Amino acid sequence: MTTTTEQTGPYRVIGTRPIRHDGVDKVTGAARYGADINLPGMLHAKVLRSPHSHARIRNIDTSKAEALPGVVAVATSADFPITRDQILDFAEVQGNARMIAENMLAKDKVLYVGHAVAAVCATSAHIAEEALQLVAVDYEVLPTVLTWREAMADDATLLHDDMTTYFRLERFARGDDTGVKSNVAGHIQHKVGDVEQGFRDSDIVIEREFETQTVHQGYIEPHVSTAMWSADGRVTVWTSTQGLFNIRAQTAAILSIPESQVKVVPMEIGGGFGAKAIAYLDPVAAVLSRKTGRPVKVAMDRTEVFVGSGPTSATFMRCKMGVKNDGTMLAGQIYMVYEAGAYPGSPVGGGALTGFGPYKMAHMLVDGLDVVCNKQKVQAYRAPGQPQAAFAVEAVVDELAEMLGKDPMEFRLQNAVQEGDRMPNGVPHRVFGCREMEEAMVNSDHNQTPLAGPNQGRGVAVGFRWQAGQASSATINVNADGTLNLITGSVDIGGTRTAVAMQVAETLGIDVDQIAPTVVDTDTVGWTATTGGSRIAFDTGLAAIAAAEDLRDQMAQRCAMVWEVQPEDVAFADGAFTCRRNPEDRLTLAEVAGRMMRTGGPLTASASATSTGVGPIFAGNIIDVAVDPETGKVDILRCTAFIDSGTSVHPSYVEGQMQGGTVQGLGWALSEDYTYADDGRMLNSSFLDYRMPTALDLPMIDTVVVEVPNPRHPYGLRGVGEAPIIPPLAALHNAIYHATGVRVNKLPLSPTAVLEALQEANGQ
Repeated sequence: MTTTTEQTGPYRVIGTRPIRHDGVDKVTGAARYGADINLPGMLHAKVLRSPHSHARIRNIDTSKAEALPGVVAVATSADFPITRDQILDFAEVQGNARMIAENMLAKDKVLYVGHAVAAVCATSAHIAEEALQLVAVDYEVLPTVLTWREAMADDATLLHDDMTTYFRLERFARGDDTGVKSNVAGHIQHKVGDVEQGFRDSDIVIEREFETQTVHQGYIEPHVSTAMWSADGRVTVWTSTQGLFNIRAQTAAILSIPESQVKVVPMEIGGGFGAKAIAYLDPVAAVLSRKTGRPVKVAMDRTEVFVGSGPTSATFMRCKMGVKNDGTMLAGQIYMVYEAGAYPGSPVGGGALTGFGPYKMAHMLVDGLDVVCNKQKVQAYRAPGQPQAAFAVEAVVDELAEMLGKDPMEFRLQNAVQEGDRMPNGVPHRVFGCREMEEAMVNSDHNQTPLAGPNQGRGVAVGFRWQAGQASSATINVNADGTLNLITGSVDIGGTRTAVAMQVAETLGIDVDQIAPTVVDTDTVGWTATTGGSRIAFDTGLAAIAAAEDLRDQMAQRCAMVWEVQPEDVAFADGAFTCRRNPEDRLTLAEVAGRMMRTGGPLTASASATSTGVGPIFAGNIIDVAVDPETGKVDILRCTAFIDSGTSVHPSYVEGQMQGGTVQGLGWALSEDYTYADDGRMLNSSFLDYRMPTALDLPMIDTVVVEVPNPRHPYGLRGVGEAPIIPPLAALHNAIYHATGVRVNKLPLSPTAVLEALQEANGQ
């Protein structure tokens, strides 16, 4: 079931549900992914990975591997010229090129089991894999620091000898290096008001602790890259990525060559969810290609994806909130520890900014720590850092509602933020549908339908995401028959080709099937930030709209030339140009295109747009469960996802993002985690043992879309890709509590964890 409230418009194209342009190729198998690249003379590479979680590399002897028939070249970190810290600005985030390089091929130390140490390329993948066994690495094994607890212990072994804690107050304030050497890489703090005074003024104050585990994004396509280093010094990379310009910047920096010498060709992508914006294989393939003079392909298998790429953070959170007896929230404090893995850079900043985001409180204090440990360097995962924060805050909010005797949704509505209220960093909220969406939750059929059986519970939760947006570029070329070629650099994960094309169609008054959208390489389109951050329909849409408006103005000038009037005498509406002086003079866009070679030549328009700010995004869940008291097994009976989408460009894509994000959140909450041995080995590095939910584990997920237009976009768009994963963790936690009377504050909420909590509560 899908419900849309506050339908906006009217629009001709936006809000309709056309078939996606890449649909036929995807369903027939014609679409080309990274693994489909096969070039003449191509070699195959495999990566040797560390068996130790923490060890110093004394020596790497590759001579026996190089002597194996069929082996053509071997690469180690010595082939990467970068030796110093170099900050790369990817617009959305910054990255240290030295650390990216050392994560790609370890230099002095290995920092997790699975850390890449060397790469071998050969005439076949089988020979390359055999050769890995012949690479001799002399390790000095060091103590394992597997978790944040071990990393923050007073006697903890340091992963990085020279790393000191960097402290930053507020989101936009300058930070300071404390000079303190530890495994705490960073400390971010947000302050509003006086939280201690807020607690003193509160009638009820509760404090609870929560933990989440390391989980993987679960994309179906493994990482894969093919590189060709040509004789003229130019490098071409075919890869599976969300950010072609990110990969270009990383590859160029790590290989110490100009970005202009690197061309990145993005292939179709089999999922990424934020984790495919970083380089693991691309510079490795390029180095091996330079050594051999031949193209080199390197691909991960599924186990390598788990142990050699970036999951998201395990976390610890202590959340304290205070309220008045009338239900007014006064104060909130949260202490957050996020594991970064081997190198600094967890998503703790996202959690710190958004955890208290849905609520108006006079006093807030947030402390977020970024802690390194001997695990895989974490990467972004759909609303990075925010599901964990919401898990803690929304569980405490649910408990406070019960203590106050209030309905959990009415309690949230009572304290819902509105435009002008302050985020934890002190920045005022912009226009978004927090109250409207929560009212939709209260009034929904799901919320109004009573539970019908024993051991059942209903949980609710909401999630807030703040998104700034970044720059994108677009080019439109006109064909003589009036059709358009739309060129962008935004990798299409969720149907954004069509969503952007629909905005062009709306602007030009034509049908979207008259537009052929194409995602191209770094040489063919202007700089474009990564596909991520719920920004593509918004940001790349802005660039495409600007290009369409430029094209419309050029066509108006051509019409003025034909009619011998001034451009301001030409009007445009519904895909046609008319003369204000003589309304009988009329040319459709297709007719103008047909005359373009006789009126000045080809018509083309390009634009780059810096985002006006995607703005706040808000989502919610209502989830019903039944819990078996004998086994602890949780069955999800009903699930409804809610979102404020702004204006839904393509409602089916909005619903798909809601359902997909909700499913990932449910898996995160119920069954997914990295299981580690004490020495840091991952024990469940396959989809057989890493338990992602299947259709057998889930009900149909209903969606309710609230449309509160975003004033920062011409058509009112908002991002929708990430917020749906934020509330399911807490909603399931709350539902299980209402079914059992027991709160399980550590994920995953597996049958074992639930049963143990029930037995403890019953004194067993």
